[in-house]
Amino acid sequence: MDLADLKDQQKIIQHLEGQGLQNVIFTNCVKDKNIKQVIPAVTELVRSSYRYHRGENVELCIMVIGVPNVGKSSLINSLRRQHLRKGKATRVGGEPGVTRAVMSRIQVCERPLMFLLDTPGVLAPRIESVETGLKLALCGTVRDHLVGEETLADYLLYTLNRHQLFGYVQHYGLGGACDDVGSVLKHVAVRLGKTQKVKVLTGTGNVNVIQPNYTAAAHDFLRAFRSGLLGPVMLDRDVLQSAPP
Repeated sequence: MDLADLKDQQKIIQHLEGQGLQNVIFTNCVKDKNIKQVIPAVTELVRSSYRYHRGENVELCIMVIGVPNVGKSSLINSLRRQHLRKGKATRVGGEPGVTRAVMSRIQVCERPLMFLLDTPGVLAPRIESVETGLKLALCGTVRDHLVGEETLADYLLYTLNRHQLFGYVQHYGLGGACDDVGSVLKHVAVRLGKTQKVKVLTGTGNVNVIQPNYTAAAHDFLRAFRSGLLGPVMLDRDVLQSAPP
């Protein structure tokens, strides 16, 4: 949760509990925040559940599941740092598909003896709406080119402006907030030097025109968002606002 805006934690918990989810822990695997709460919570859940014919087995083996690129591998590495003082045991990356198979079990704690299994990300077989799909794509759950970098950049700009999150204005040195993604990407491309000269045939001959690379600009816009350079963002703020108090 290192990139999310968590001002409304209580609303988030209430919304999740309304969907039948319990034992929510907000963690930050970059700063190892609240990571130490995970092992005791998991241990209590396991010990309070039925474990058929496992009375003699003292070790715990837990499977980590979630959507692609949500931070499953980062969680495992963070737990190892906190409880074993050891480094990375599984690869991480800012794109989906880094973990391609269920990995060998990885020890994350000595007392209790606990192992975790890293798994490939999974998505629901059906996405409830186009906007939900765009939110998931913005979080990097699918490859950008499958949706289109410029399409994602357009939705990101719409979301930032809708929630009055204008960090992109300062980051890219814009004159002010703008809802025209073409103008924003053109400015970003020129600022980053992502332009090229092309010849345009006119009635008086060929003319060299500077053309922005909109795809490269969109890629940088998405990268800045996913790196936290545009500030913390909660993509589901509209969901929380529509929830009953």
